[in-house]
Amino acid sequence: MSTRAGIVVTGTEVLTGRIQDRNGPWIADRLLESGVELAHVTVCGDRPRDLTAALRFLADTGVDLIVTSGGLGPTADDLTVETVARFCGRELVLDTELEATIAAILRSLMRRYPDADFEAVMAANRKQALIPAGATVLAPVGTAPGVVVPGDQARIPTIVVLPGPPRELQAMWPAALASEPVQDATATRTRYRQQTVRMFGLPESSLADTLREAERTVADFDRLEITTCLRRGELEIVTRYEPDAPAAVAAYTALVGLLTARHPREVFATDGSLIDEQVAALVAGRTVATAESCTAGLLAARLTELPGSSAYVAGGVVSYSNAAKSELLGVDPALIEEHGAVSEPVAQAMAAGALRRFGADTAVAITGIAGPGGGSADKPVGTVCFTAALADGRSLTRTVRLPGNRADVRERSTTVAMHLLRRLLSDEPTAAL
Repeated sequence: MSTRAGIVVTGTEVLTGRIQDRNGPWIADRLLESGVELAHVTVCGDRPRDLTAALRFLADTGVDLIVTSGGLGPTADDLTVETVARFCGRELVLDTELEATIAAILRSLMRRYPDADFEAVMAANRKQALIPAGATVLAPVGTAPGVVVPGDQARIPTIVVLPGPPRELQAMWPAALASEPVQDATATRTRYRQQTVRMFGLPESSLADTLREAERTVADFDRLEITTCLRRGELEIVTRYEPDAPAAVAAYTALVGLLTARHPREVFATDGSLIDEQVAALVAGRTVATAESCTAGLLAARLTELPGSSAYVAGGVVSYSNAAKSELLGVDPALIEEHGAVSEPVAQAMAAGALRRFGADTAVAITGIAGPGGGSADKPVGTVCFTAALADGRSLTRTVRLPGNRADVRERSTTVAMHLLRRLLSDEPTAAL
């Protein structure tokens, strides 16, 4: 049987929804990539008895590995290490080398605060140097170290204790995975390759039909583990298979061939690349400007999420009101009066205005009705008009009816705009949105 694992995400702020859990899904992906089957993901508050109950539940299901996140700081509610030690029947011992490491980190951080009392700060952080006897220490990325507590192969699985901040947890993961206790616990894991195909503009029902055909026609289709997900208006098809099994490799190749043959315009990535990455590559050497109404800057924010975007993003205009469209982008008020603010002529004029205002060679404009009010019979909520335009006169304009609530319409509008820009720069003007 393959290695199985469970995840425990701690933190009352996560449990109550004040902070979104980013660690559970991330750890789950890393475990699956490593060939470890995921049994459960649980979230519990900062109470020792609740964490103990979560650990006991997972141990009773027979998992080989438990990964926890959160509760490693210096405050009174950071009790994960202490609780795990008690659960494993191990004493907490002071690791003097780790204590010195934490002290050095704190001294470096406190150079900015010369009047602070170092001894008081160190006293508060000394608890982070207490680790379960026999545990492997994972060097801190912030001030909190992680630990790996070996299992007893009877009733207690190996437990990896990681910090809550995603930046620290993710940086610590390779060391956790490479640690001897984790390697021993996952010795029976199956090695998998995970690959992603991304599609846009295809209903989920059409993808389901194609996958049913693949099940009938692709040899050794059962060697593939396929999951599909609708994310930001795009379809992700994630497939895991054994890279050392020729039949599985051939099945995956046939699957990708079927997807691209049946949906050549909708498949935009067979290598897992994101639309954001593809657009960034296409606009290299260009200058891009945005003109946004209903998305109010979300597209400009998305274009600048990737590092290096300052080389090609010139700027953006949020022209929410009709007056702003006219004053900031030069849209003729008569055009708005004749066609309405949410119309293809106005989207085209907004894009042209962005090109002029920023001296850019590429522009994207969005104007729409995000709701919940403001719709009409002719232009219901979710109606959004887009124009992607180049300074040489080429452009693409589309009107799309997007489903969902206000947040959904706004977010999906940025996805449509990114794909329209990609298709314009890739000379794919006939592809449907």
